[in-house]
Formats: sequence, C-alpha cells, structure tokens
Amino acid sequence: MNRRHLLKASAGFAVLGLAMPRAFAAGRAGLGLAAASAVNAGEFGVAPNAGSDQTAALKALLDRASGEDLPVFLPPGHYVVAGLDLPRRTRLLGVPGATRLIHGGNAAFLSGRDLELLSLEGLALDGVRVPLAGGARALLDVRGIAALAIDRCTVTGSGGSGIALERAAGRIERTGIANVAEYGLYTLDGRGLDISGNRVADCGNGGILVHRSAPGEDGTSVSGNRIARIRADRGGTGQYGNGINAYRADNVRVSGNEISDCAFSAIRGNSAGNIRVSANTCLRSGETAIYAEFAFQGAVIADNIVDGGAHGISMANFDKGGRLCVCSGNLIRNLSARGPYPSPLAGFGVGINVEADSAVTGNVIENVPLCGIRMGWGPFLRNVAATGNVVRKAPVGVVVSVVEGSGSAVVSNNIFEDTPAGAIVGYRWAEAVTGDLAVAGGEAIHHLTVAGNRTS
Repeated sequence: MNRRHLLKASAGFAVLGLAMPRAFAAGRAGLGLAAASAVNAGEFGVAPNAGSDQTAALKALLDRASGEDLPVFLPPGHYVVAGLDLPRRTRLLGVPGATRLIHGGNAAFLSGRDLELLSLEGLALDGVRVPLAGGARALLDVRGIAALAIDRCTVTGSGGSGIALERAAGRIERTGIANVAEYGLYTLDGRGLDISGNRVADCGNGGILVHRSAPGEDGTSVSGNRIARIRADRGGTGQYGNGINAYRADNVRVSGNEISDCAFSAIRGNSAGNIRVSANTCLRSGETAIYAEFAFQGAVIADNIVDGGAHGISMANFDKGGRLCVCSGNLIRNLSARGPYPSPLAGFGVGINVEADSAVTGNVIENVPLCGIRMGWGPFLRNVAATGNVVRKAPVGVVVSVVEGSGSAVVSNNIFEDTPAGAIVGYRWAEAVTGDLAVAGGEAIHHLTVAGNRTS
C-alpha cells in the first residue's frame, strides 16, 4: 500500500462499512456500534499474520481515520508493529482474544501525546518481553488524553510497564494486564479516571498506581478489580510491591477490589488525602495490608476483609502530618509476626495501628501475634477513640502510648477474649509499663479514658 492508493481508496471513507463482505460484518457481531461502522484495516493493506512489520500501513490508516473521525477495525490475526505514534483521535478495535499486536522491537510500542480521544477495544498488546526503547515506559505510553476508553483488551509481556498514562481522563475496564516487568497500570496527574473490572497479575513492582507530580485533587476511582502476585523486584520498604498505590493523589476511591499475594501492601495511600478504602478483600499481604501513611489528611477505611499480612491496617506518620481517619467495620485476622524487613517498631503483627484525630470502631480482630489495636507511638498520639471493637486471640488487646506528650485517647465498650498479656496495656515506645488497665482502670494516666470494656 502507498499513500496515493490509501487516499484514493478512502475518498468515500464514511460509507466503506456498507461495502464490507457479509462474512467480515458477521465476524464483528456483538462488538458494538463503533465496530459496525468501522473501516476494515485489511482493505487498506494492513495484513494479518503477514510476519512483516505493519507499522507504516497501520499508521497511515489511523492518520486518515483520525481526520475523518472514524474507527478502524483490525480483523483477527497477528500484527507486528513498533514505534506506532497514535494520532490525535484514535479509535482502534479488534476481536477480543483474536486480534493481537506484537512488539517488533528496537522502539517504543504504542505511544501518543496530547490526544483528543483514544479508544482501544478488543485488542491484545504483546510486548514479548523485548526492551522498550525511545524513552517509552510501557507498551501503551500516552501523555495527555482528553477522553480515554480502554475496554476488553489484554496487555502482556512488557519489558517495562503495561500501561502508562499522564493527564488522562476516561476509563479503563474489563482489561487484563499480566507478566510485566514494572507496573501494571501507572497514571500520573489523572483527571478523574475510572479503573474498573480489570485483572492485574504477575507484575514486577506494582499493580495499579495512581500518582501525582505534586499533591492535589485526582478523583480516580479504582473499583472491582482483581489483583494478584505483585512483586517488589526493586526491593525497598514499601515503595514497590503494592497492589494499589495512591501517592499525593487526593479524593481517590478504592472499593470492591480483591487483592492477593502482594510483596508489601494490598492498598497503600502515601500522602493521599480524603482517600476512601471500602469493601475490599486483601489476602496474604507481605507487609501492611491497608496503609494510610505520611502527609495524608483524611482517610476512611471501612468494611474491608484482611486475611493474612504482617500488619492489618495502619494509619500512621502523625510526625509527618498524617491524621484524621475513620476505621470501621473491618475484619482482620491471621496476621504474621514475619515481615519483609526488620521492623523498627517492635515487630510485626498489629491488627490496627492509629495515631491522630481518628475513630476506630466496630472492627473485629482475631489471631494476631503482637496486639489487636495500637494507639500511638511514643508522643505521637492525639484524639483517638477505640470503641465497640472485638479483639480475640492476641497477646495484648490494645496497646496505648503513655509516653509524655501523648494526647487524649479513649478505649471504651470493647470486648476482649484470649489476650493473655492484658486487654489494655500502657506502653512507652516498645515496652509495656502498666498492668492491665481494663482491670486496674486508667485514672492515673491523665490523657487516657478506659470505660465499659469486657474481658474474658
């Protein structure tokens, strides 16, 4: 195909769909209205299963379709491409599980800048583990997207990340990302993305990352995804190896996800304000299952299941400004005393850790090796209430800091069972310095109120 042939053949572009063979049209049944009106790439020299590089032919067709604002349909088959620069309005469709773009090597794969629209549906992107060149971070690397729609695609075998986005608005759904060297999906400075119903697995350093270059409102929703087997190949103490990670991104919602076997956290909010983490299932986390840490203000962590992990839920770093949390209705059990590094805070195995301006209420904690709830660390304790919780099978039910400078704390109306070292015990840093305050009362500790708890 040459450019002259393309322009001549596409003079009647808008009605090409009417002339498509019946067999071809039938093959697109159920793909939606966009596919029904799409241009057949095979009629413009883009050859499936040719073995040769199809980048130039596909690029020419996409450029022309962008000008006409039409979708392009890739029939089933394999297409070798490399360094494909996507035009400003790109709609590319295939047959899920049958249309596969394969990285030809020595270049980026699919990339674009400042796109008005990007719609990818029913495509498999296969990086075949070749290195990405040209500064590309991911198989799909796009910087600036006004309207994004990725649906029913698969992304595998990347030598970098699966998908990397900057300044993107839109949605990624029903897409599988697996066997990538870095991150499954990385978004920077998002504009209210919806990331839902995807499967992310076997990633080298992270699953779904929602980051910002500076603290600010993001509004991304991460819901109903299944995330598994996230490694931390780069090492560290939590920078990598998280299933879902929000960094400096405010107003992020993380809900209804199932996350298992992450090297560090299932869900980690780092300096992410007003984060909502609800109704997730977090299994076998290597470190803290759910984390709100560093300079965050505002976190609601509710109705989650944590089964397995070194810590359950942590809302920490009051020394860095971390504060203002509601932790309610969570089920936490079967934690481990082992973590991925030596713990600087007296070991692993805390059900819920909390420090400032927070309510911990209505949680059930069972079978933890250190304590059910830890309130404060040294003087970093202020305005924390632990009420209406059930803690059983823990050496200590509640550890509360009694270091000078600690702020107000209330421990009331909780139920404790099988807490052999005490239901409520005052600590100076990592050392127990009181008896069981559930029995003796906390009147001698001016910043602490202990009332209405039951032990057995």
